[in-house]
Amino acid sequence: MANSKRTLFLKRRMRVRNKLRKMANGRPRLSVHRSNKNISVQLIDDVNGVTLVSASSLEKDLGVVGKNNIDAATKVGSAIAERAKAKGLDECYFDRGGFLFHGKVKALADAAREGGLKF
Repeated sequence: MANSKRTLFLKRRMRVRNKLRKMANGRPRLSVHRSNKNISVQLIDDVNGVTLVSASSLEKDLGVVGKNNIDAATKVGSAIAERAKAKGLDECYFDRGGFLFHGKVKALADAAREGGLKF
């Protein structure tokens, strides 16, 4: 029986998260969500179940409201790095979820690395 796209996505997301949890060592998780219209990212402390820092293309001060392209992903990535540095966080691990590390997700990760996050 053929699997649906959603089922394959969910399986891929759980496979990625389970592998990353083994290597977490108490570091926060940089979780990416990409929809057709927006991209958002959160720095999550899984031990306490708390979102430490977040950034999204829905924020008006980033100037990319309602856009989901590589430029928007780059601005969101640099914003999350800046906010994390302000909170004193510099190490995390990158959780791409079920998304491929290509295009917008890669642009976000590269901008976060250039901003000073280590993963």
